[in-house]
Amino acid sequence: MEYSLNVALIEPEIPQNTGNIARTCAATGARLHLVGPMGFQIDEKRVRRAGLDYWDKLDITYYDSTEEFFRKNEGAEFFYYTTKAEQTHTDVSYPNGAFLVFGKETKGLPEELLKANHDRCVRIPMRGIIRSLNLSNSVAVAVYETLRQWDYPQLSLKGKLHNLEW
Repeated sequence: MEYSLNVALIEPEIPQNTGNIARTCAATGARLHLVGPMGFQIDEKRVRRAGLDYWDKLDITYYDSTEEFFRKNEGAEFFYYTTKAEQTHTDVSYPNGAFLVFGKETKGLPEELLKANHDRCVRIPMRGIIRSLNLSNSVAVAVYETLRQWDYPQLSLKGKLHNLEW
């Protein structure tokens, strides 16, 4: 069975985060969906530097707006990452084709979207002394939890040093 995982960034603002997320997507085979308006140009050198060696290995789709994103992916199963959710990212089972949706760095996802999808909102547990994790770290946690649940399909579980004798 072929598995499909989707990461959606709604209006990302920091190019280095998007570059790091692109690298995570390339390493795991997750599809990246970038939803505008973005706070930078995708050809900005900071984006490319963070994910430069991997940009050609990405399955990436661009959208002009949140409305276009949801219209073109109608019927998909979305999971909205927010610090305001009751259930944690490990409380849910992610189906094949799941979309892990993240908001902009400064504001997160829009309140009306979260309220309308309360049962699909998840959070990553953390100490209450900080506002949130860095966006690229949050995406990595979410992607690897989903892949763990799926037993890491299509990923090599052998280390690069597996031929060494200890």
